[in-house]
Amino acid sequence: MFKARKSIISSIGSLFFCLALSAQSTGFHIHILGIAQDAGYPQADCRKECCEAVHSGTQKGASPTSIAIIDKDSSRFWLLEASPEIRDQLRMVQEKFPKCSLAGILITHAHIGHYLGLAQLGREVMGAKSVPVYVLPRMKKFLETNGPWQLLDSLGNIELRPLEFGNETQLSKDLKLRPVKVPHRDEYSETAAFDISSKKSRMLFVPDIDSWDKWDLKIEDILTLFKYAFLDATFFSDNELSGRPMAEIPHPRVTQSMDRLHGLSKKEKGIVHFIHMNHTNPILRNSPERQAVLDVGFNISSENTVLPFP
Repeated sequence: MFKARKSIISSIGSLFFCLALSAQSTGFHIHILGIAQDAGYPQADCRKECCEAVHSGTQKGASPTSIAIIDKDSSRFWLLEASPEIRDQLRMVQEKFPKCSLAGILITHAHIGHYLGLAQLGREVMGAKSVPVYVLPRMKKFLETNGPWQLLDSLGNIELRPLEFGNETQLSKDLKLRPVKVPHRDEYSETAAFDISSKKSRMLFVPDIDSWDKWDLKIEDILTLFKYAFLDATFFSDNELSGRPMAEIPHPRVTQSMDRLHGLSKKEKGIVHFIHMNHTNPILRNSPERQAVLDVGFNISSENTVLPFP
């Protein structure tokens, strides 16, 4: 009797274990493919210690910011940003999720780290067929009227899908996208943050913004609506660039973001995942600044990390 009961308990335990594994292997996931600012890390022609450490092999480099939303149930994924290193980033997805194919690309704005990778879809490289590229009106016009992007559109390598601020777009049965306007240097296009919803979760993607103060929304008020918030961490403080006025490159400093969110609980701070770090930003490396961010409960995004997004 005892042995039979023990066998039943063991079988039930095995069943729950299998169900847990099944739950982890299906549904939506977030795959972080790049965490650096547009130019990546190391940056071209940088001879400072920060980049020399990568060249010498004592520090690991990083790709420009990009995230894949994986749907294992449909074997598809959507790419947030088409970075200059899209080749290697697509390979990262292929290695972790070999059965998944590209379902579309979502682009926040027309700065080099966010759309240059589209060139790889052209006939010189992938020869892609009608890849959906989701863009806002000015970004759509920019791609339609400027080479080489115009050729991608006219040859059918990409299919431009229009977005509107505040309007919800159904990417798939259980995946929704809502672009939110953010203040940024809009030379060629408007700039969006992305509010993305899966079956039960929401994520916020804000890789570029000039200032939290200039935004119509208060980040501290909306943060808890999300499971993950990937926030602009381009610069840690005001003294990173020598010879360049940092006022001309407005971004909320990591220190400012931390001060603004200091009143949140540690659990709420855990929603934040800093991303889009410039090569000069010390939180890209093992440093006292990085440890200070982690110690108070914030996260710093890491490449090739996969997060559940139920």
